[in-house]
Amino acid sequence: MAEKFKIIPLGGLNEIGKNMTAYEYGGEIIVVDCGMAFPGDDMYGIDCVIPDVTYLEKNKSRLRGLFITHGHEDHIGAIPYVLRKINLPIYCTRLTAGLIRLKLQEYGLGGSVKLVTVEAGQTVRAGKFQVEFIHVNHSIPDAVAFAIHTHMGTVVQTGDFKIDSTPIDGEVIDLARLGELGKQGVLALLADSTNVERPGYTMSEHAVGQTFQRQFAGCQKRIIVTTFASNVHRIQQVLDAAAETGKKVAVTGRSMENVLKTSIDLGYIKVPKNTLVDLNRLKGLPVSQQVIITTGSQGEEMSALYRMAFSTHRQVDVGAGDKVIISASAIPGNEITIGRVINELFRKGVDVVYDKADMLHVSGHACQEELKIVHALVRPKFFIPVHGEQRMLQIHKRVAESMGMAPENICVAENGAVIELTTKHMKCETTVPAGEVFVDGSGVGDVGTVVLNDRRILAKDGMVVVVVTLSSHDSGLLCPPEIVTRGFIYVKESEELMQELRHVAESAVEQMSQRRRRDDGDVSRTVRTAVSNCLYKNTRRSPMIIPLVTRI
Repeated sequence: MAEKFKIIPLGGLNEIGKNMTAYEYGGEIIVVDCGMAFPGDDMYGIDCVIPDVTYLEKNKSRLRGLFITHGHEDHIGAIPYVLRKINLPIYCTRLTAGLIRLKLQEYGLGGSVKLVTVEAGQTVRAGKFQVEFIHVNHSIPDAVAFAIHTHMGTVVQTGDFKIDSTPIDGEVIDLARLGELGKQGVLALLADSTNVERPGYTMSEHAVGQTFQRQFAGCQKRIIVTTFASNVHRIQQVLDAAAETGKKVAVTGRSMENVLKTSIDLGYIKVPKNTLVDLNRLKGLPVSQQVIITTGSQGEEMSALYRMAFSTHRQVDVGAGDKVIISASAIPGNEITIGRVINELFRKGVDVVYDKADMLHVSGHACQEELKIVHALVRPKFFIPVHGEQRMLQIHKRVAESMGMAPENICVAENGAVIELTTKHMKCETTVPAGEVFVDGSGVGDVGTVVLNDRRILAKDGMVVVVVTLSSHDSGLLCPPEIVTRGFIYVKESEELMQELRHVAESAVEQMSQRRRRDDGDVSRTVRTAVSNCLYKNTRRSPMIIPLVTRI
């Protein structure tokens, strides 16, 4: 019987974020990445979404390690939640380890997790797997691809990457090593599909630095720059532009402060002399010398920029004397919240510069020509596009076909699919549990589809409570039903409808009494049905109906 190598994506397919892939060979399993995703607009109250790791929980004894490609939230955000269920060693590069350590300390897991730092170019043995770390360029330092070596063959997973010939840290992607692997023979390639819809090449990060120089030079206003806290290269370029134009920089926003401290301590950010100051000291300088780096590029309600825009920030009031530079693109689904913040800043007279107006952001993901270069170097027998929505995965499949790959050697899979590889064939016929686990406050997984559906109904049509008071002696009504509404209609302006609802509820209870059915559950169901029908007939709305049956 031929050996089998299984690839099981648990997140990151048909979606942006929540990246997680399990590899299974010889009865052992390793996992690559452990990310979260932002909640959709209809996920009311949900803080983030993480992968379902039921399959990994059931196979704890076979797990050999968690390997992380880089330190972005869509690759590390689920780690604190998952490690409470399955404790396994984590292997990653230095900056990624620093960011994970911060996250573990925040969740009280700092001393219970084995965190192993690995440099690009090194190889880690984990059971029957040997995982080689390969340097790539991305919008955060220390990003790597993995070459996963087994006796059966080598699988390459690119992680998030682009080809930047002028990276800020001077370290270009290790295309030579990818080419060597291709010559030796690669069984399968899993490649980032995020930017596959874009032809050509992704711009270098240096382009943003040139924009900062232009925006800072001669500016007499206070400058506030917002970007992703994890975009260490972008923060470096703000510091450099400020130093060259005689300005001082302060930082606000907890995640930005944490990442900055970690990056400076590990040597990934080099602060120009006398450039970085405390926010309180900055305020004593002329406004033309002030630069603030802040969180809030996605319009998050708790972020520093949001609080500035809506006048709730304790230390920074914004107005006509400010220029706000938004150096980030909108994550799909965040456009409305970002627009709300931009509009509020404009209302306050702030000069707002954002991506549509200037080269203030470049992607960290490869466009089509870069993907083709990697594909040509690796020359895989099988190809699995990952990290993208359905259209992205399908377009990536076409790109691979244009490179000469046979369609039967390409698999556009779903989360939970078990992709079985032999040296000659690939098939995808079985699945494991995979889906969305919702994080709401301190609760993980306790909010399911039923609760979310209730929240959607409440948000859309509101709630109507029907209070029914019965006699404990004969189950008769002791008083007319009371109607209470929230988020439905204003009761005082709809007294006629309220009176009809009381009558409908009363009639429903009396009819039940005549049938001598006095069970509280039956009363609740009957009242709910009667009131719901009446409301829909009169208003064409379907609010949540909550009967409260009490006995005296």
